[in-house]
This record gives sequence, C-alpha cells and structure tokens, in this order.
Amino acid sequence: MPLAAPTPQLDVAADLLELLSATTTEPRPDDRLAALTLTVAADLPVLLWGEPGIGKTAALTQLADTLGLPLTTVIASVHEPSDFAGLPVLGDDPAVQGVPMAPPDWAVRLVRSGRGLLFLDELSTAPPAVQAALLRLVLERRIGTLRLPPGVRIVAAANPRSSAADGWELSPPLANRFVHLPWQHDHEVVVRGLGGTWPRAVLPELDPTRLSEAVALARRAVCELLAVRPALVHRLPGNDAQRGGAWPSPRSWEMTVRLIAFATAAGASREVLALLVRGTVGDGPGLELMAAMDRMDLPDPEALLADPAAAVLPERGDLRQATLEGVVDAVRRRPDRARWDAAWALLARAVESGAPDVAVVPATTLAALRQADWEVPATIDRLAGAVALSRRADRAVARVAAADGARR
Repeated sequence: MPLAAPTPQLDVAADLLELLSATTTEPRPDDRLAALTLTVAADLPVLLWGEPGIGKTAALTQLADTLGLPLTTVIASVHEPSDFAGLPVLGDDPAVQGVPMAPPDWAVRLVRSGRGLLFLDELSTAPPAVQAALLRLVLERRIGTLRLPPGVRIVAAANPRSSAADGWELSPPLANRFVHLPWQHDHEVVVRGLGGTWPRAVLPELDPTRLSEAVALARRAVCELLAVRPALVHRLPGNDAQRGGAWPSPRSWEMTVRLIAFATAAGASREVLALLVRGTVGDGPGLELMAAMDRMDLPDPEALLADPAAAVLPERGDLRQATLEGVVDAVRRRPDRARWDAAWALLARAVESGAPDVAVVPATTLAALRQADWEVPATIDRLAGAVALSRRADRAVARVAAADGARR
C-alpha cells in the first residue's frame, strides 16, 4: 500500500493562519467606539487620531464587517492629487466636448456598489497638494465626475506629526471638515482581543419617538450658546498644530447640531456626547457647550421659589450650585420678603442633604440682599453651622497646603 504524500508545509501554515484569524465579538461598552458609530450613522466624516499600531485600522475593519459594508482602504500619502481630483481623458474633440476627469477604479467600485466604508489611511503623511485634492472628496463627496452615493461613509486615520513618518499638519480647511476622535488602546480590550474576543461595533438604536425633540434640543443648545458667545462662531486657532484639529466655524457648529441630535435620539451617555462635541468644535468651545447643556436641564428657579418644600435639587455638586445661584439671582431681580425666605429654605435643604460647600457663595450673596425690615429667618440657624464648618475646613486645607509648600 503506497504511503500518503506528506501535506505541503504551506498548506499546514495556511491552516494555522486560519485558526489564528478566527475570532469572535461581544457587546462591550466603549465610549470611543460609540462615538465612532454615532458619527458614521450621522454621515459625517470622522478622523481617528492615534499612535502607530494602536488598532485604528483593525477597528475600522471590524466596524465594516459588523455593519456589512465593503471596506475600501486608500492610503492617502501614496496617491497623487489627480487620483482624487480625477485624471484628464481626451475625447474625440476636446474643443467641443471638453476634457472629462476620469475617477480612479476604487471610486467606480464604490459607486457601483452603492454602499461601503471609504477608509482614508495615513492622512497626516499626505502632502499639502494631496490634502487640497481631498477637500472636494470629503465635503462634496466627488471624485472626478463621480459623486459617492449616500450609502458610502468616510472615515480617516492619522498619526500625530511627532510619530508620523514625514508627517504634515492637516490644512485648516481639511481639518475643519472632520469630526476628530482620539483613539487610544484599552488594556483589557487588547488582552481579551488577543485571546480571540473583540468588542462589537454596532450602529446606535435611534428612538423614533424622540427625533423631533432631539433636533429641537440640538438647535436650542448651540444657538443659545452662540447668542451669548458670538466670538465662538468662528475662531481659527493661532498655531498650525491646533488648526489641524477641531476648531469652531459655522461648518463645524452645523456638524455639532447633527451630532447632538443623533446622540440625544440614541440616548448616548454624557461622556460620548462630550467626545463628539469636543471633536467637532475643539476642547474650549466644546466644554462651554457641555456646561450650557447641563444648565438647560436645571430646574426653573421660579418653580423652586414657589414651593421650596417640594423642590428636587440636582445631585451633581456643580449643577446644584448653579441651581442655587440661579435661585439667588431670581430673588435679586425681583426681591421681596417671601421669595427671600424661600431662597433660604432651599439653601438649608441643600446643606441638610450633605453638600454644605455649594451653599457658601449663594448664602453670602443672598445675605447681602436683605432689607432693613426683613427679619432673619429661622432656617439661617440650620445653615450657619454647616457653612461655618465648610469655611473652617477650607481654611484648614489652605493652611496645610501652605505648610507643605514651605517645607518643600
């Protein structure tokens, strides 16, 4: 009986590679992944910033697989401007027909498919001329004479200039067309992924009953902030590095409105919303917008003054202090004895619930509003001890800090 021929070693190697590539996914809360999928759902170009080898490409590959979208990867740094603007093709009579701009083959495949994930990799190593050619692709979704269909989403990745090979700062016009998301590794995710299980990226579930509410909230939040902070409508950063990131402009504020609406309809967490807002208009304006949105949810000062016994104060310390300051400001604008007493009752409730420090500044302001014929309410006795204790604690902390600084 003849001996069986030995299995070629490359076939054995292929079997081993197949086993190594067999992985599964699992649902896992991840703020960055949630921000990415929300941006993809909102059909906005998103740019992932991270060090080389951090897993940006792997995340996009897994996202495309999960969403069932064909992935088209284009390394921006190895292309010429004409690859994005289109290659001129001479016809029979250019003087009559003109010279059409032929799109590259990958663009033709995307248009024929009607859907897909276009991944522009190594964006920060693309020279300025290529970045300029990308403007039309990212904003107008046009390559040559073709227009990408609505089913195609655009995602890009870049390394910081300090770690990019022959890196360039992004040009301000191109940077302002992206939602910028920092991409970092999570130790537990990497360990579990190397064991064969990676987190699953899924599109957010939008609540159809909240769509109108989400749009109204998004527009109100942005418009109310810009009405009192007109300098934030357009503010080009002063250095090249910041210009290559997120900064406020009418375009990026319009993107912010869309992202707030999608995050609200999806019930996204505050952390995810903060990533999206700061990645669109920058850290400073983004933090101001988040603070303004927090204040939008504060209880009405007039309702609190009307029935202090039934008042429900926010749990978070900063929101509770903002609420109390709003109450005191309402008394200042329309002072009378009953409203002044009601404000003291609210301050006392805040202290009794375990947050005496938030009442110090509002109490000082409220005391200054007292008129000569107003008697001091009994609630002040309950308030005074806690406020005095809080002040003594602050002074003790300051003394310890000063002594520690002197020893150093």
